Amino acid sequence: MADRISSDHPSVRTIRATCAETTTGVRLEVPPDDHDAVPLEDVIRVVVDGDKLFARVERAMTGEGRWIRGVYETPDAARDPSGATDRLSSWVAESDVRVGGSVLVDVVEPDFLYGLREPGSTVYYDATEPPNEGLQDIARSLENDEDR
Repeated sequence: MADRISSDHPSVRTIRATCAETTTGVRLEVPPDDHDAVPLEDVIRVVVDGDKLFARVERAMTGEGRWIRGVYETPDAARDPSGATDRLSSWVAESDVRVGGSVLVDVVEPDFLYGLREPGSTVYYDATEPPNEGLQDIARSLENDEDR
């Protein structure tokens, strides 16, 4: 059985992101002081209400902004969300998070596993380690072959 780690554990870094409205739903805006905690343009694993999902951190076309525009069922949907269901919008709608308010983003395993939670709540995550570099390279090459 995997170890479980609490969102208030000292090894978990917590970022206070802002929930912002977009024309198609919501996004989480990462403050500039915390840009180093999220890998730009990479797909990351995100735990939302116990579900392991996927997201991609994007950069603003102008300026230095970084945000998570949506959370999806698969890595492919996170890369190309057209036609995919955005679980972030439904989570915000069902939670106490409001547009203009805060969302806590827990960095459970940097560059690999993150969690979303409402301010004031405590969440427990399954502590998992990222695959080694060799396995990541194999997975990327398989994904690239599928895209051709």
